[in-house]
Amino acid sequence: MSGTTQPEKKIRVGVIGASPDRGWAAATHLPALATLDAYELTAVSTTRQASADESARRFGARHAFDRAEPLIEHPDVDLVVVSVRAPEHARHVRAAVAAGKDVFCEWPLGVSLAEATELAGAAEAAGVRTVIGLQRRLAPSVRHLRELVAGGYLGKLRSATMHVAVPMAGARRSRADAYAADVKSGANVLTIFAAHFLDTVLSAVGELESLSSVVARQLDQTTLIETGEVLPVTAPDQTLISGTLANGAVLSGHFEAGKRNGPVMSCTFTGTEGDLVLSHDLSLSGARGDGQPLEPIPTPEHLSWTPRAGLSDDAHQIAHVYAAFAKDIAEGTSVAPTFRDALKLHRLVDTIAEASASGRRLPWKG
Repeated sequence: MSGTTQPEKKIRVGVIGASPDRGWAAATHLPALATLDAYELTAVSTTRQASADESARRFGARHAFDRAEPLIEHPDVDLVVVSVRAPEHARHVRAAVAAGKDVFCEWPLGVSLAEATELAGAAEAAGVRTVIGLQRRLAPSVRHLRELVAGGYLGKLRSATMHVAVPMAGARRSRADAYAADVKSGANVLTIFAAHFLDTVLSAVGELESLSSVVARQLDQTTLIETGEVLPVTAPDQTLISGTLANGAVLSGHFEAGKRNGPVMSCTFTGTEGDLVLSHDLSLSGARGDGQPLEPIPTPEHLSWTPRAGLSDDAHQIAHVYAAFAKDIAEGTSVAPTFRDALKLHRLVDTIAEASASGRRLPWKG
C-alpha cells in the first residue's frame, strides 16, 4: 500500500485502555501508531491518573485521563480506540458514536449478537466510520496466502484444517482474566480463538456453505493464581467445527483452552497440486508435487504496507489495520474491517453455538 494517498491531515487518536505496562493497547496499538505518519496519538485513558500520565509520557500523547468520557469528548480526538475487556466495549462504543467520533473497537464488538447489532446500527445511523480488531486477515502473509490459493498454488483446494490449543482460560488463570470464566462476558474459546482464526482462514479460502459443531465446557471451576480463590466456570473451553466451503472444500477446526503444555497454532491447506501451512507466527511454508518437504515461503515485500520498525508480530498486524483505515479515508476504499464484518462474524459464532446445541448441520448464509 506504499505510495497511496495519505489523509489531508493526521488522524488524531485517543486510546481507551492504554495502561503503559500491561494490556493489549500498550503491546500493539501504541507502538503501531508511533510508526505511522498518517496518525497522531493525542490522548490516552486508563482507570488511574498516574498510569494515564505515564502512558502519555511514554508514547507522546498530549492528554491523559483517568476516565474514558473526557477522552471521547475531547476536540483533539478524531478516532476513539476501545481496547478494554469485551464487557466494557458497548459502553465506550455507544459514547464514541454519540459524540460523532470514528471508532476502532477490539473484537468482539459486543458480548452477544444482539449487542453487536445494536452498536453497528447506531454507528451506521450516526454516519461514523468504524473499524473492528480482526487484524490477522490483513497480515502480509495471510494476504499472500489468499493470493497463492487464488492463483492456483494448491490446484483445487480440498481442505483447510485448524488446530489452536492455548494455555489461557484453564484450570488456573490470572486475576486479570477471571472475568472470562463467565460465559456472559463474551470472551471465551469460541468467541475469541475460534472466531479470530476462522476469520483469518475464511478471508483466504472463501465462504462457508454449512457446518456442524461441538461447543463444550470441561472445566467447572478455575483457581486464581495470585490469590488461590476458586471461581465457577460457565464459559466453554472446547470448540470443534466441521463444514464445507462454497468451493467444495472441507473445513475442520479444533480450538481448545487450558492446554497445560505445548501450545499449538497451525492452519493447514491441502490441494490437488500442493500443500500450505500457516504457522503460529503466521509464517507460510508449502510444497507442490508429491513427497516434497515443506519449505518456507517468503512474503513479498510489496504486501507489507507499514515498516516493521521493531514491532512485534501482533503490533505489526495492528499497524496494517490502521494503514488500511487511513487509505479508506484518503481514497474511499473499503480495506479495513468494519462493524459490518464484525456482525458477520458474530452471526457465524451464533451459528456454531446453535449447531452444537441442536446437534444439527446448519447452512451458513453469511
